[in-house]
Amino acid sequence: MSTNWTIGTIREALEAKQVSARELSTEFFARIDRRNPELNAFLALSHELAFAQAARVDAMVARGEPLPALAGVPVAIKDVISTRGIRTTCGSRILENYRPPYDATAISRLDAAGAIILGKTNCDEFAMGSSTENSAYGPVRNPVAPDRVPGGSSGGSAAAVAAGLAVAALGTDTGGSIRQPGALCGIPAMMGTYGRVSRYGLIAFASSLDRIGPFATTVQDVASVLAVIAGRDAADSTCVPVPVPDYSAELDRSIRGLRIGIPREYFAEGMDPAVRQKVEAGIKLLESLGCVPVELRMPHTDYAIANYYIVATAEASSNLARYDGVRYGLRVPGATLLDMYKKTRGRGFGPEV
Repeated sequence: MSTNWTIGTIREALEAKQVSARELSTEFFARIDRRNPELNAFLALSHELAFAQAARVDAMVARGEPLPALAGVPVAIKDVISTRGIRTTCGSRILENYRPPYDATAISRLDAAGAIILGKTNCDEFAMGSSTENSAYGPVRNPVAPDRVPGGSSGGSAAAVAAGLAVAALGTDTGGSIRQPGALCGIPAMMGTYGRVSRYGLIAFASSLDRIGPFATTVQDVASVLAVIAGRDAADSTCVPVPVPDYSAELDRSIRGLRIGIPREYFAEGMDPAVRQKVEAGIKLLESLGCVPVELRMPHTDYAIANYYIVATAEASSNLARYDGVRYGLRVPGATLLDMYKKTRGRGFGPEV
């Protein structure tokens, strides 16, 4: 059986009846059992759901029906995205035993496309962090170099895909939390434009910045997953009502003549020489493919982080006010209602939050 599955090779193997969706699910759960004790990428596994989804795919194969876009593809989900009946903690003690009563729109679309949802991946608490060291359930290790961090806050999703524990995964990005762990784990990752993917069912950190996006081992697979989860959603008023392009068809389009902006400010003082060399090598590669690098200035870059923290922390303060120990999540008894609030939030939230 293949060890380097992609969406395309899974489809070919299913259609040729060389493998079943159940066999794929079993294989990936075995991989998780072997490697997760070291990596700590997964916080919860969804065996029952995965095998039910696999059975639906195998029944379609047996009947000779056309297979949906992600048929039989094992997928991991960041633990800030709601999954009905599956423990969803946001990497926090305050939601330690929370099980959402509904699926996020992105999850419903994966399910409709035939994906196999393996479980929930570790992350920085409430997606606040850039190393996945700030989870209440322990840090995630980078499968490329286990003595290093995988980036964050979607480090569990990136590590799971990079280690071959899932073919694709969903993460979220508020200030780099898809892009950075993808880079640190050496895999393609995509943060779409705000409004491209529905946020319904995403447990909010900063509502005007949060986005859901995919990780995979190939750009083709990232495009395939994005095409499934993108698109208008009546449950999210910020989701843009525009058609979803055929992302896969765009991958083979020539980039000759494409102008690539190179902001001078991004080559900041203190930039690691090895990082600079890699960026410069990437620019040269694009140039060799016919792109036109254009140096430009972005003078407001110096203010970007300060502005981000003003917006993100203000929105987080509002969004996290709901965790009061009354309606769901952790509750620590107190002598008074105010005392209960204080004890619950004090014990439930970690230092990063």
